[in-house]
Amino acid sequence: MSASDEQRRDREPRPDEAAADRPEEYDVIVLGAGPVGENVADRTSAAGLATVIVESELVGGECSYWACMPSKALLRPVTARADARRVPGVRERLTAPLEVSAVLAHRDAYASHWHDDGQVDWLKSAGIDLVRGRGRLDGPRRVTVDLPDGGRRQLTARHAVAVCTGSRAALPPLPGVDRVRPWTSREATSSRTVPRRLAVVGGGVVAVEMATVYRALGAAVTVLVRGSGLLDRMEPFAGELVARSLTEAGVDLRTGTSVTGVRRTGDGDGSGPVVLTLDGGDELEADEVLFATGRAPRTEDIGLETIGLSPGRWLEVDDSCRVTQVPDGWLYAVGDVNHRALLTHQGKYQARIAGAAIGARAHGTPPPNAGPWGALSATADHAAVPQVVFTDPEAASVGLTAARARESGRRVRVVDQDMGQVAGAGLYAEGYRGRARIVVDEDRGHLLGATFVGPGIGELLHSATVAVAGEVPLDRLWHAVPAYPTISEVWLRLLEKYRDGAAEPAE
Repeated sequence: MSASDEQRRDREPRPDEAAADRPEEYDVIVLGAGPVGENVADRTSAAGLATVIVESELVGGECSYWACMPSKALLRPVTARADARRVPGVRERLTAPLEVSAVLAHRDAYASHWHDDGQVDWLKSAGIDLVRGRGRLDGPRRVTVDLPDGGRRQLTARHAVAVCTGSRAALPPLPGVDRVRPWTSREATSSRTVPRRLAVVGGGVVAVEMATVYRALGAAVTVLVRGSGLLDRMEPFAGELVARSLTEAGVDLRTGTSVTGVRRTGDGDGSGPVVLTLDGGDELEADEVLFATGRAPRTEDIGLETIGLSPGRWLEVDDSCRVTQVPDGWLYAVGDVNHRALLTHQGKYQARIAGAAIGARAHGTPPPNAGPWGALSATADHAAVPQVVFTDPEAASVGLTAARARESGRRVRVVDQDMGQVAGAGLYAEGYRGRARIVVDEDRGHLLGATFVGPGIGELLHSATVAVAGEVPLDRLWHAVPAYPTISEVWLRLLEKYRDGAAEPAE
């Protein structure tokens, strides 16, 4: 039994807390009480709409217990020590390895020890009803909830149902993969122990972050990447710098490598090491294997067939997150489930938009600014999605990469800067290694995208997000003076290079 299975067993969903005399008809029904569902419910409740939220696991969802919070709690001690090792007078004192039990305890605290009492209390304070159980659509505006005690409730929505059920880890179609009890992101972020040997399959965010964590905690880590590099949704140099750092930390990084088979050894009970068969016939043995090979929508068992949609599919939506294939516009799909931007903060942004749209439509008063960048349009999903990868070094980006900007037909110019040449970066860490890039729309004179890689640059990203989302003219950015000496002075260096006509070729 995996660590997350044990935690779910220790904290089974409590019986439905909604009293039998509560109304079965609501203005809005929200399926899924993760951060996205909570934000939809908060906005519709604030709009004066009676709202109920249905959840089969823990209120707070994937991000709170098996993703954002526990993973970043695991990573912070790792990056803090790495930063300290780059500061003279401090690194000389850092001779002991990380205290594994303290790191895991820190993680447990940020995952609320897999209890959701605080989140439930917040729902109550916001006037949002909670029904615990497995909710399924049962025709237009209807939801049936199978309760933990075997009972059932029938809910109807006067105005809207919002599907906020998120996504789950997708395992590759390897024979017997289920029988080897592989790790997904859930097991990796909630494990109570550190395996001696960990194989990580994949080259995306989960793969590189968990490789960073478990190598720092003492595991021998091998990363197997089918493609040619890491973080392929970012600028190529981001993956290159992260790969260099992982390799220097002792990670065995193998690109161009596919897994063709997987099995557990042992005394017939499948409790022994995992053996991975690689293309070419070689084998790799590890104590645990983490598959970080993509996500799939949690729509396979939510009753989509009762409204003419296919189970297990991503849901297509407009910019207010209303499902386009459903007549009368009563169904919304918000967050990962619509496949627009699989990031918690972007899902919460969509939730604020969708909640406002539901409220406005319910009251018959859509605001006049409903077009792009308006109150009812999640335009940033297309133009200004920010993301931070919390490895060492951190990698952060917003908007379009140079390649995608050119593919869109725009006339662009790319400017790069060695971040080690910025005074604030050198003070932050001796031997600072990093790189920054801006992608400029030459016809309109504003940023289409920006990428930063280096220690401590996660907090630098929001300035770029404001510039991209606000389409701030470069002429005006000259007047945004960065404080000296900070890492933010990289903005001045980039603008100077643009002004002087310097541009480094993009890969």
